[in-house]
Amino acid sequence: VQLQAFGGGLVQTGGSLRLSCAASGSGYSFSNMGWYRQAPGAARELVATVTSGGTTNYADSVKGRFTISRDNAKKIVYLQMNSLKPEDTAVYYCNAVRQFESGISRVYWGQGTLVTVSS
Repeated sequence: VQLQAFGGGLVQTGGSLRLSCAASGSGYSFSNMGWYRQAPGAARELVATVTSGGTTNYADSVKGRFTISRDNAKKIVYLQMNSLKPEDTAVYYCNAVRQFESGISRVYWGQGTLVTVSS
């Protein structure tokens, strides 16, 4: 299983970007999918998650500005980012959790995509 993230780039304050993250292969599904970010010199932090049933969770700093969604059939997770601020500048990583029949879960990470918001 590999996750490939797309959509990062340079945008001005107040602008929008849409990140996508697609998983390879078939014959499996994910429980939770999400986005995390890591700014220079900072720890990686949760941005948003979404369950297979569509329940979402957001960091307080992005509530009302970012929207996470997923396509379960295509195994893609999206992050629509609006009203971007310079403090949103970070490398964004997608994340997915696969639950096995044994009860073990495994977490997968994408390679990261850089979002830069200029002031």
